[in-house]
Amino acid sequence: MSTTITPEAAGAADDTPATEGRPGRFGPAARFARPGAALLSGVLLYLSFPPRPLWWLALPAFALLGWSLDGRRLRAGFGLGYLAGLGFLLPLLVWTGEEVGPVPWLALAAVEALFVAAAGLGVAAVSRLPWWPVFAAGVWILAEAARARVPFGGFPWGKIAFGQADGIFLPLAAVGGTPVLGFAVALCGFGLYAAVRLVLHHRATGTVPRGPLAAAALSVLLPVTGAVAALPLVSDAPEDGTATVAAIQGNVPRLGLDFNSQRRQVLDNHAARTRELAAEVKAGTKPQPDFVLWPENSSDIDPYANPDAAAVIEGAVEAVKAPTVIGAVISPPTGKLRNTLIQWEPGRGPVATYDKRHVQPFGEYIPMRSVVRLFNSNVDRVARDFGPGTEVGVFDLAGTRVGLATCYEAAFDWAVRDTVTHGAQLLTVPSNNATFGHSEMTYQQLAMSRVRAVEHSRAVVVPVTSGVSAVIRPDGRIVSQTAMFTPDYLVEEVPLRSTRTPATRLGTLPEALLAAVAAAGLGWAAARAVRARRSRA
Repeated sequence: MSTTITPEAAGAADDTPATEGRPGRFGPAARFARPGAALLSGVLLYLSFPPRPLWWLALPAFALLGWSLDGRRLRAGFGLGYLAGLGFLLPLLVWTGEEVGPVPWLALAAVEALFVAAAGLGVAAVSRLPWWPVFAAGVWILAEAARARVPFGGFPWGKIAFGQADGIFLPLAAVGGTPVLGFAVALCGFGLYAAVRLVLHHRATGTVPRGPLAAAALSVLLPVTGAVAALPLVSDAPEDGTATVAAIQGNVPRLGLDFNSQRRQVLDNHAARTRELAAEVKAGTKPQPDFVLWPENSSDIDPYANPDAAAVIEGAVEAVKAPTVIGAVISPPTGKLRNTLIQWEPGRGPVATYDKRHVQPFGEYIPMRSVVRLFNSNVDRVARDFGPGTEVGVFDLAGTRVGLATCYEAAFDWAVRDTVTHGAQLLTVPSNNATFGHSEMTYQQLAMSRVRAVEHSRAVVVPVTSGVSAVIRPDGRIVSQTAMFTPDYLVEEVPLRSTRTPATRLGTLPEALLAAVAAAGLGWAAARAVRARRSRA
């Protein structure tokens, strides 16, 4: 452990060689203890994610990570951070190899773990500073911000906030979105380690330094107190009345990448479930929905180019007598495909569209196709790339402003927030998870929607081709959901809201401020290191 326990001692610690240079103090076991702790911290982070309701494991995970990085040199911090990243992301992202083999999964985890490695380097750098847990948590959020943006538009899957849908810190999502929520979790975990370090110091010396004591106490108490203070921001009161919404889960003929080979069957399944709902409405056993939501890829046959597909959709929409959102693949004669949501009105047909703005690299389009083909021939299953849309998706469905974020977009802060700032009173995340089988992917994605509900104080409806489909209240509670790979539909009355949370209003500002905290800590640590080298010269 670092001997830096007071601001005064911290200044002297720069003149002390890094701890790995003192085997007499730590012993040979330290070479294995810290790497083991770093790897275990990553595994605990993974275990804190759905479908397990073990959100609290993120706290000992960050405490262990703090111990493993405390006082380390930068190179060691990078290596230990990479171990933590592998322990976290390898099991978390195993679903990415469900149908295409282990190479894409291993490559993705290996690349994304580099961002955790960078965070490890940064935490090691700031670990000698006074109030280091604050800077360390900022460094973690800075790494998450980078991971959400590069390469290929970023991959924010596995943000710490997305593992906290059942946690006590969730109300903080309404304060500053996923960055503030994730910062609170990391700060509390690092603060727990700082508290343990103080206990050990007290046992050894009989004293407790005031500065580190205040830092440890506030690092633990502030996130918890902040979450309690944010509770009034979490509400599911119907400010703009209510809407009765139906989510259709038609299911797919079979699992795997080749489900698209039976595209007509997928379309017929969703039309059949919609007609079943219409029959129940007519019989009085189900309420009349104000609008109906089909999932992404529910009609991979372009209804603009195929009159038979349009007729199937039209028949289902006419039967249920409600505006219906259809997930379709649009195939223009030239150019790229479009992953499109279509607003289909009874008696009027298609009246509005939304093209998915953030298409998935290596799933909906293939960057560096000739290079990737050398490693996995499955890239050629994507024979024609999808192109991104440019317009924010908000449909007016029977008087309700519904914000649209298609599947993968739910992971991106901006893609969901845009719809709320453009007037959405309710959110929907139409998805297609059929290619990922019975993996944890669908539950990880569902947790994102729960966090988004609290972040923006909106109900969220998640229709999925094969499940899990769900209806989520603005307070993050799931009020109904389906089983996986089961034809079904949900009908629920949900509150409509127009209040904008601080998170919605502030946008990226909280993330920028936390990145500035990280930058300040890293700059301070660098300046101290330079002074220490000069003093030894």
